[in-house]
Amino acid sequence: MRSEQSQLGPEQLALAVAEYAADRKALEIVELDLRAIIGYTDYFVICSGRTDRQTKAIHDAIHEGCKRDHGLLPRRVEGLTQARWILMDYLDVVVHIFTPETREYYRLESLWGEAPVRAVAAGP
Repeated sequence: MRSEQSQLGPEQLALAVAEYAADRKALEIVELDLRAIIGYTDYFVICSGRTDRQTKAIHDAIHEGCKRDHGLLPRRVEGLTQARWILMDYLDVVVHIFTPETREYYRLESLWGEAPVRAVAAGP
């Protein structure tokens, strides 16, 4: 598993994370390319679940998929108990899973407005 893990670049990891989220019907999945802006991560993957239950399901799909397919575990996870904003830190990729109200409140896409944005999957 080590060799596969080391071959997975940040861009491929961000895409894989987005696909796992899409499998759980995540909404408005976007990728922010932060490589030219900050030094602590390369990408944010941001998505929403309709409810806290769905945000947990999205988290579970990403966690299990990255572990199973790439041998990767997040360095840390925050917000899983409340599940309104779940943060998964994979170092080069940081995943933000929001409920719609929390996403609107924090508006990360606006905060990092100078970052190139790519809609990865539209969701239903």
